[in-house]
Amino acid sequence: MSGHSKWSTIKRHKAVIDAKRGKIFSLIGKEITLAAKVSGGNPEFNPQLRTLLLKAKAANMPGENIQKAIQKGTGEIPGIQIEELIYEGYGPGGVGFIVEVTTDNKNRTVSDIRSTFTKWGGSLAGTGALAFNFQRKGQCLIASDKIGEDALLEIALNAGAEDVINKGDHFEVICGVNDFYALVKAFEDIPLETASAELVYLPVNSIEIRDREWGEKILKLVEKLEDLEDVKNVFSNYDLDASLGLEA
Repeated sequence: MSGHSKWSTIKRHKAVIDAKRGKIFSLIGKEITLAAKVSGGNPEFNPQLRTLLLKAKAANMPGENIQKAIQKGTGEIPGIQIEELIYEGYGPGGVGFIVEVTTDNKNRTVSDIRSTFTKWGGSLAGTGALAFNFQRKGQCLIASDKIGEDALLEIALNAGAEDVINKGDHFEVICGVNDFYALVKAFEDIPLETASAELVYLPVNSIEIRDREWGEKILKLVEKLEDLEDVKNVFSNYDLDASLGLEA
């Protein structure tokens, strides 16, 4: 498996949804507030906000929480300063990590991320140290029982997708950043439910991990980073050798 699997993350989050519900609502709320602050609170004229509202609905986020998050962004309700930040780091075996966060306390966030990397055999890197190993892309994940491959190909390619990859139990649709919201809107208009629709960092080159101890530490590092309060997404360029029997 090349890179950190978003599909695996989704399945893992669903398995512990009750325990993580507070964090999920908090992160989505912060994203909604930022989107509303930048481009207004009307989803008809704010494609990023419209996509986040779909994400909130899929997570069963209460409507009251959503409305408050929008109002904080538009200034109708006083709110604290929220930032979207990127941290880069190295994991066991020299694999690269990009960690996306949405935070109201930068000092707390960087301290938590640095200590997590250190505890699990990695280290925090400087800005730009690893970015060249990844490409910024739009990514939509769709369960394979929602639509046939041929039908999905036609819809996705007509909406600007670059590739549709059959992963067996799900499809991965990749597009350029500038085509992302048009692609999401095309799926929304059908309607076609997506398990995930986000801008992501996909690895350009992967590092094969054949050492089981390293593999276990990498997966533990991913898990612990994802558990942090402010972490939205974790991306990495590891490729676990199938013989290790480890599931990302």
